[in-house]
Amino acid sequence: MKIAIIGAGNVGGALAKTFSRAGHSVVIADRDPEEAGQLAAQVGGTGTADLGRAASQAEVVVLAVPFAASAEQVCKAIAGQVKGKIVIDATNPLKPDFSGLATEGGPSGAERIQQWLPSARVVKAFNTVFASNQAEPVVEGEPVDGLVAADDEQARKTVLGLLADIGFRPIDVGPLARARELEALAFLNIMLQVTKNGTWRSAWKLLSPPPGAVNTAQTAQTGARRGEVG
Repeated sequence: MKIAIIGAGNVGGALAKTFSRAGHSVVIADRDPEEAGQLAAQVGGTGTADLGRAASQAEVVVLAVPFAASAEQVCKAIAGQVKGKIVIDATNPLKPDFSGLATEGGPSGAERIQQWLPSARVVKAFNTVFASNQAEPVVEGEPVDGLVAADDEQARKTVLGLLADIGFRPIDVGPLARARELEALAFLNIMLQVTKNGTWRSAWKLLSPPPGAVNTAQTAQTGARRGEVG
């Protein structure tokens, strides 16, 4: 799959490595061409400062930028190139002083991104997972849960499959409105690290989830390809 990752920071870098390792074609887009090029060289992808061009050439676009600082501007830059495409929102709408979420009392960050990209199929994913776990989605011997919310059913299934392909246990949490809870979960985990001197390796694990929430078929197929099951 051709994946464009917009943002060459910690999250963008971790996902680029994970996707590339799984055999996906990766292009890194960042307004700083040097950072994009350096990361691309590390993962065997390509780098560019042209966000729109990167989005136009990809099947899936991942937003891995600071929400408050640049999410709306990035959406405006790629809006014309993502019609009908899957856009994965991996951002968290944190207030600059980390006192809470900037979206409190209103739509989630993901729902706002859907408003900014009305022709795209926005999927919330990866935001509850720290960059260290995105690069290696196993904690204490268990695959990290990849929580996914989306209104478009086919887009949700595609991203659930992508998560399984790179080693996560994919969990379907429902429509895009559930991104509000996913962003709150992410904020809680972030604050635990900040206030309790964390290692930034903790991850959410849903014990005994409803069978319908876990994409077990895709997980098993992915494991079989890797020689992990069957």
